[in-house]
Formats: sequence, structure tokens, C-alpha cells
Amino acid sequence: MTTKPPITLLAQFDDVAIFQTAAYENADFEYADFEHADIESTDIKSNEQKNQQLCQLGRASYGELNLGLHVNDDAAQVLTNRMRLLAAINEQLSAQPLKQQRSPITSLHWVNQVHGKQVYDVDSASFSMHLVDADAMISQQADLGLAIMTADCVPIVLYQPASGQIAAIHAGWQGLACGVIKATVERFMAKGQVMAWIGVSISPVHYEVGNHVADRLLAGCVENQSLTQASIDNFAQIYCIAADTSDYPNTVNNLATNTECVDKTVDNPSVHTPVGADKIKLNLPKLAHDQLVSAGIIVCTDLPVGCSYADRHYYSYRRQTHLQQPATGRMALIIVRSLSV
Repeated sequence: MTTKPPITLLAQFDDVAIFQTAAYENADFEYADFEHADIESTDIKSNEQKNQQLCQLGRASYGELNLGLHVNDDAAQVLTNRMRLLAAINEQLSAQPLKQQRSPITSLHWVNQVHGKQVYDVDSASFSMHLVDADAMISQQADLGLAIMTADCVPIVLYQPASGQIAAIHAGWQGLACGVIKATVERFMAKGQVMAWIGVSISPVHYEVGNHVADRLLAGCVENQSLTQASIDNFAQIYCIAADTSDYPNTVNNLATNTECVDKTVDNPSVHTPVGADKIKLNLPKLAHDQLVSAGIIVCTDLPVGCSYADRHYYSYRRQTHLQQPATGRMALIIVRSLSV
């Protein structure tokens, strides 16, 4: 584990800053999992052999900054990681020129993400040792942060300069179908433009699903009126790409797996489609982007965003599945609001 946690400042605007965490900080992250493995690296002659060895181990991939308490990692280590994250955020905020100094962030808020559209109002909540079941958070307080965990799903943060309100959203395909973005935007009561940033998530080339997933997504977008009519009318052309079934079994870095079921919903193993069934590739970041625009939000992130599956710098639930690993960690997109001092 490196001393410096893998965290990047994505944007800073007025009193807010947006941070993206990752699994690994240094350039050798691809082989970090071998550090304590019973493998002599000198005996491994190629990168392909290293990947094969890693797959054969069947070990969980928790990386350097796993922030998820629900993935069977050591809870004490996860809580330590969250404290390291808070310290790293404050260190970056304090590194600004003196006239731009900000007050420290005193807390980061988390929710138990359940792939729904419940919005948690941090400001009106009473203290509890149990996380609230929700997939979005809002707040108008200063000196705190909202953290959304992902390992393929689309993380989104919002900021309204006029009110100082911030929000964070977890948008997997179920959330996009049930209208979590629209439900969160509707909680901004003040007038004024809202801005959005989208974090690292799985790219369409690596997100193959059954046609029934696209059907449910389209039905949800129609029911919740979360897209423009033009996007609804051209849903398949805009958000779906035909999948080549000859690609199966799926590969990661040319490493074939024996997985019998490769269509698992992003970050949640609740939906399965057998290999060989009709499949498509879904563009979740584009769909999230267009739902934001349809809701009147200014999106400050250019597409495409970084791919959690293709870049092993990040955590990916689907990559974990294809590598037959028992677990992987979770990264976070965080928005913090700190006032000038």
C-alpha cells in the first residue's frame, strides 16, 4: 500500500470540489495483487502468464483504497481508508494559495446503495449508526462531503451555485430506469442553474447485457419522462450497440474465462442472461448524460469518461466476475463544499 491514497481532484468551482478515487495509485497497480501471493515473479515470463496466475488464485481484489464495507473486506481497514480519504481531501484543499484557502471538511457521508431512487437529505437526518438505504444524497451544509461508491455504475455529483446545494447520485441501469436522476434534481427547491459531473464508469464496449435490460430501461425512461421524446424515439440507435456473440467467452486482457453467465447487471448480480442469448452493449454514461440534460442540468464532464472495466487502475465488478474473483473493492466520486477562510 502506498502512503498517498489514489485520489484525483477532477474539478473545483466556487466553494465545491469533486474528487475521484481509484484502486491503485502507482503505475505498477496491475501486479500489486501478487505482492503477498505465493508466486515467484521471476518464474512468470509474460504479462499473460501473470494474468493467468492472478485468475487462478481466485483472490479478492481490494487494492489500495477500498471504500466498501459490504464486500467482505476487513472493516477496520475500510474505515481506515475512509479516514485516509478525508485527510487526503483536506490536504488538497489546504494546498491552495493562501487567498484561496478553504475550511476543512469535517465529515464524509455515505449511504447503503440499493439500486433505487430514494434521496437522502443529509441536513434533516438524525444521527444513526446504521446507513440509510438510498441511492442519492443532498445537502446545503458547508464543510462536508457526499460520497457515492461504484465499481462500474455511473456516479454523478450536482452543484447549484445559487443555493450552495450539492448532491451525489448512484446510477446503475436500475437507477437510470427508475428515475433516480430526476428524483434528485426535483429536490433542488431554489431557482438557479444546476451543474453536474460524471465519474468513472463502465464503457459500452465492455457492458454487454440481454435485450430485456434495454427494454426495461426504455420502459422506465418513458414512465418517468426522464428523456426527451427524440431520445425515446431513437433509444436503440443512441444507447444500444449490437453485440457479437462470437466474442464469448468474454476476455480480460486476452484471458479467457469459463464463466457460464456473463451478463450481470452493473455492480449487482441480480440479473443474468445465459451466454448465447440475444445481447447488446449499453451506453450507460451517455444515458445518464442525456437524462441530466433532459432535466435541465449543465453537464461539465466530456464523454466518454474513463472506463472502470478496461482500466485496471479502477475497480470493476464485471471484471471481478469475468476473472472469477470472490470480491473487489469500491471507489467513490465525492463532492465537498468548503467555505473560504
